[in-house]
Amino acid sequence: MLFRNTRSLLIAGILLSGVAAQAQADLPDFTSLVEKASPAVVNISTRQKVADRSANQLIPDLEGLPPIFREFFERGFPRSPSDSGKNRQREAQSLGSGFIISEDGYVLTNNHVVADADEITVRLPDRSELTAKLVGTDPRTDVALLKIESKNLPAVKIGKSSDLKVGEWVVAIGSPFGFDHSVTAGIVSATGRSLPSENYVPFIQTDVAINPGNSGGPLFNLKGEVVGINSQIFTTRTGGFMGLSFAIPIDVAMDVANQLKAGGKVSRGWLGVAIQEVNKDLAESFGLERPAGALVAQVMEDGPAAKAGLKVGDVILSVNGKPVVMSADLPHLIGTMKPGSKAELGVVRGGDRKTLTVTVGALPETDEELLAANKGSGSDLNSSRLGVRVSELSAEQKKTLDVQTGVVVSEVTNGPAALIGLRPGDVITHLGNQPIESARSFIKIAAELPANRSVSMRVLRQGRASFITFRLTE
Repeated sequence: MLFRNTRSLLIAGILLSGVAAQAQADLPDFTSLVEKASPAVVNISTRQKVADRSANQLIPDLEGLPPIFREFFERGFPRSPSDSGKNRQREAQSLGSGFIISEDGYVLTNNHVVADADEITVRLPDRSELTAKLVGTDPRTDVALLKIESKNLPAVKIGKSSDLKVGEWVVAIGSPFGFDHSVTAGIVSATGRSLPSENYVPFIQTDVAINPGNSGGPLFNLKGEVVGINSQIFTTRTGGFMGLSFAIPIDVAMDVANQLKAGGKVSRGWLGVAIQEVNKDLAESFGLERPAGALVAQVMEDGPAAKAGLKVGDVILSVNGKPVVMSADLPHLIGTMKPGSKAELGVVRGGDRKTLTVTVGALPETDEELLAANKGSGSDLNSSRLGVRVSELSAEQKKTLDVQTGVVVSEVTNGPAALIGLRPGDVITHLGNQPIESARSFIKIAAELPANRSVSMRVLRQGRASFITFRLTE
C-alpha cells in the first residue's frame, strides 16, 4: 500500500513538473530583444529657466530635492519684503526617454518631455551626452522630433502598429524615475482607444508598467520592432502605475515625424463639424438598427462638411468604406487624410442611407483659429406638452450663434423640458429630426410628436451644440 501511494505521488510530481515546464516554455524570452534594442534607447533631460517664486535669502538650497518637494518648501517659506519686485529665476529640470530612429541622429520622444525646454540633452547607453536640436513638435499627438549630431548610431526597427493584436506581448524600455534602461513587459489590452483630451490619437492600451520617466520611450513587439511611444498612464492621486498604460501608435508617430522633418509642422484633415456619440435612444430616434456612428450636432459655416452638403442630424457611419463605430473614430480617420483629398462619407439622413463626397480641409493649427472657425424678436409661445415657453431668435442672436433658424427658451415649467435639463437661454434648432423654422413651427411639431418613443432635440448652450433625447408618455 505504501509503495502504491509513493508511486502515485511520483507520477503526480512528474506530471506537475511537466506542466510547469510547458508553462515556462510558453512564456516569451525577452533577453535577445532587449540586447538588440537597448542601444537605440536614450535618456532625455531638459533644462528650463523659470521664475523663482521663493526669492528669499532665508530659504535653504532646495535644488537637490525632487520638484514636488522643492515646490512644497518654497510655498511654505514667506517672501521677505526686501525681495519684492525682484525677477529672480531658477533652473527647472525634467527627465524622460526617447529612441533613435535613424543612424544620422533623429530621435523620437513625447512633446511633453521637451516642451518649453531651453536646453535638451540626449544621453546614450555608453553614457556619452549630446545636445539635441528640436526639429519640431506636434502637441495634438504629443510627439516631438529631435536631432543629435552624430553618425553610425544604433537605430530601432520600425514596425506596424496597425498589425498589433489584443493579447500579444509587448515590451517597454525607458528611464522610470531616472533608472536608465529599465525593462517592463505586458500585453496589449486594447487598440484604438480614445482619451478625453486626445481626439487625433487611437491609443494602444497595455498593462506594461509605465511610470514617470518612461514617457517618450519605445514600445516593442516580440520581433524587436517599435510599435508605439509610451505616453500616458491612468493613475490615482499617487501618480503611480495602476495597470493602464497608453502608447501612441508608431504609424501615427512616424507620419508626424516625417512631416516635421520635411516642413517643421504637421497638417491633418478636418471636416468642420461637431459630433457626439450615438446612444440607444438616439439610434432609435434616427432610425438606426443599433447605436453606431458619429452624430453631426453642428456644421461650421463654409467648412468642408457644409460645402459637401452635410447637415445637422446626419449620422456618419463610414469614411472611405472604413466603419465609424464610435464617434471618436471619425477624427482618427479624417485626421490621417491629407488636406485637399476626397473622402466618401456613408451617412444616414432621416432613415435613408446616402453617400456624400467631401473635400477634406486642413485642421486649424491653433485652438484660437479652431474657435474662430466655429463661430429674434416675437411673442412667446408655450408648449404645455413639453413644459417650455419659447420665443423667436433675434437677428443679433442668429448672427452671434451662427444659426439661421431655431427658437430660444424663455421659461421652463414642469414636464419633459425640466426633466432633460433645459434652461432659459438654450436655443432649440431641431425637434423630432425636423428643423425649427419659428416658434409656431416648434409648437406644431411638439404637438405632433409620437408618444412612448425616443424623440431627439438639438440644443445650443453657450455656443455648443448637442442632441438630447426624451420620451413623451402621452
